[in-house]
Amino acid sequence: MSSSQSQWKVGDLAKLTGLTVRTLRFYDQIGLFSPSAQTESGHRLYDASDLSRLHQIVSLKELGLSLEEIKSAIAGEQVSPLGIVNLQIERVKEQMKLQQKLLDQLRHASKLMQDKAELTVEDFTSLLQAMKMEMEKPVIQRQKSWEMNLDRLGNFLANGLSSEGWNGHD
Repeated sequence: MSSSQSQWKVGDLAKLTGLTVRTLRFYDQIGLFSPSAQTESGHRLYDASDLSRLHQIVSLKELGLSLEEIKSAIAGEQVSPLGIVNLQIERVKEQMKLQQKLLDQLRHASKLMQDKAELTVEDFTSLLQAMKMEMEKPVIQRQKSWEMNLDRLGNFLANGLSSEGWNGHD
């Protein structure tokens, strides 16, 4: 094919996008992103519109949407960019809270070490273990909160309440 190629095989598309062949095949399996054509021997062939759709998928994934969420957003061809950005803001705020908590715990550990000149390896590892346990506690709550937000966004998208459609065209 010439350099102005209009179709790509899965390996070429992987190189072009930085995604793995395995990821592209998985996307096809779950019906998120399928090739627009196949060779006679059954190899997937992707065209420019496929590439554009993949760019949209990758962008939504980078914004933190789940594959299911992306699938419904693309199927409905309506998504609220504001809703996605607000969801991302909440996630970043949540991560900042966790980072602040970790910073506080590290400062506490530092103070304990300064107060107790001799801190054994056992003391240090048990302290790290305690900190790890503290950090893991909110993870489940955070996941539930994110799932709830994604469900809300999913309902929003499914009901087509968005006044501003986004069909993937820049």
